[in-house]
Amino acid sequence: MIDRSDSSQKLLAGLRQDIIERRIRVGLDRLEAHLELIEGLDPSTEQAPQLIWRVAQWVDVGFRCPDIVQMLLTRLPKEIRSKLPLTDYAAVRMAEGLVAMSHEDADDAIAHFDAVLAFEHDLSDTELLAVANFWKARSQRKKGEYEAALAHTVKARDLASSCGFDRMAAVMRVLESWLCFQAGKHREALKILAETEAVLRETDDLVVLGNIESTYGRIFRQEGRYDEAIRHFSQAICHYRKRDDTHPHLARTLANMAYVERLVALELRRKIDSELARRRRAGRSERSDPRQTPYREQFQTLRDTAFQHLEEAAAIYRRHPNHRGEGTVHLDRGLLHLDNGALDLAEEEAAKAFALGEEKEDAILMSRARILQCMVANGKLEEGIEGDPRRHSQAALDYIRDAIEFAKTTQNRRLLARAHTWHGLTLSNEFFGDHHTAREAMTIAGTYLDHGFHDTAWEDLRILKARITGSQTVDETLLAWSQGQLGNRTFRQISEEFAEIIIPKVWEMEGRKIARVATRLSISPKKVRRALARAGLLKRSQPGPSEALVRGME
Repeated sequence: MIDRSDSSQKLLAGLRQDIIERRIRVGLDRLEAHLELIEGLDPSTEQAPQLIWRVAQWVDVGFRCPDIVQMLLTRLPKEIRSKLPLTDYAAVRMAEGLVAMSHEDADDAIAHFDAVLAFEHDLSDTELLAVANFWKARSQRKKGEYEAALAHTVKARDLASSCGFDRMAAVMRVLESWLCFQAGKHREALKILAETEAVLRETDDLVVLGNIESTYGRIFRQEGRYDEAIRHFSQAICHYRKRDDTHPHLARTLANMAYVERLVALELRRKIDSELARRRRAGRSERSDPRQTPYREQFQTLRDTAFQHLEEAAAIYRRHPNHRGEGTVHLDRGLLHLDNGALDLAEEEAAKAFALGEEKEDAILMSRARILQCMVANGKLEEGIEGDPRRHSQAALDYIRDAIEFAKTTQNRRLLARAHTWHGLTLSNEFFGDHHTAREAMTIAGTYLDHGFHDTAWEDLRILKARITGSQTVDETLLAWSQGQLGNRTFRQISEEFAEIIIPKVWEMEGRKIARVATRLSISPKKVRRALARAGLLKRSQPGPSEALVRGME
């Protein structure tokens, strides 16, 4: 007769060591070999709560789906739970938190993890406490609460390290790097990724290795280094495919890849349009130069590939529903349609994304959807569609005000910048023409962006700046300041705006030499470089600190 208690003990010990060492294939095989034992779990056995918690931990890694955890939890009625020792009670709440996370119920998940962490001084299971902090951080990231998420991630990392679980700590550091990136600390994020990759390189934890590559891709995308972003996203996709062709992280990265492909296509279109404008100014035929044909073909190929990647991502999300992921696919499709002038299709995609966000009260997704709806409404105004400028203008303003309110509940700097930028672009459109309030919105948006941003968020802010600058001369600006008309600006913001006026002019006079400008104005070269970058005068190819760091790693 088989001793199920002894088998459960051995299974628990093996699963624990596998997860600590990140022996993913071994652990998954172990689970499959003991599937009958797991599915036939007797809730009255001493090992039941711990086995449910271990299965939940492995579901998070990639074992089957959360339904198996939900099924096991139903085996533990209240009368059994009420008599559990504290360690086992904490294990059950961890499993419940995992199920809530899988259902995208961040608040519910956090409540379960808080229940565990409330007893941290009474629990001796340091590993469980480390994972509780880590899972809570992931739930907080979902809500856009990045500062709190970082604090819990660091605590999780330290607890895992204190046990000597270096590989487990490295997994947690991937989230730490992503949160540093969100805070604009690209140098620190890249350093953490490099250290983490060195620890996990020899493991078969393909999902985490894919997450590392994906985070690299996100950083380089924001820095405008699209070739590097595509290379890392491609490597992430390879890792995920090796583990599971339908993994949700694969869908997420396919959507990220599609977004970068769109950005590269936009660069090519600007190049093509610039050449047409040059030929027009030269009085030559507006027919495209044959030399532009490769650019046109590449432009169309990129758009087609982006749509294909989004379709594959959508197919994965149909198998593994995820509101944030599905919403992102709709938004990326909407942006591609918007670029092509298909405003109605873009509007439909934005509405679908908003509905998904509303269903889960996902402030980040709802804000992103409202921004796209604002962009579409502004597009209809510019195109003179349906001949009702007031309706389109008011819709754009209503959408962007909603977007700002949603974004304010998060700490997503890029989202906040985009919302305020499009508020300014809407206020300064041809219908409202409110350049004064638009300037206020521009100033707020600028507080969330720095020279590390080179994607569409930065491009949109530059368009807004050009529009505002074109409507008001430098003399008018200085006169307004001298009369105390400062709006809501702080002294620091006024100083930065003044620097953006003066430094570019001195830079031109000094032969575009940063060192000469720094000497002439008695300021640091870093401040000169920052002002020039904010004015859009430094080439994207000019390496910044994070780029130099990565080059040193290669």
